[in-house]
Amino acid sequence: MNAKELRDKTPDQLRDQLTALKKEAFNLRFQQATGQLEGTARMRGVRRDAARVLTILNQKAADVAK
Repeated sequence: MNAKELRDKTPDQLRDQLTALKKEAFNLRFQQATGQLEGTARMRGVRRDAARVLTILNQKAADVAK
């Protein structure tokens, strides 16, 4: 997912996506703790995607405030 795709979404859609990413991050951390996670690269991607969504949400909120 890239920033262009995220900018086209509504704030509600972004919040839903952020919730889904946080759930996925939790599941990945749980799998890592139990030794079931084989590829750890997905954890990094999920963290970055969540940060990207938060950045876009903050930018949209700042635009509305102006």
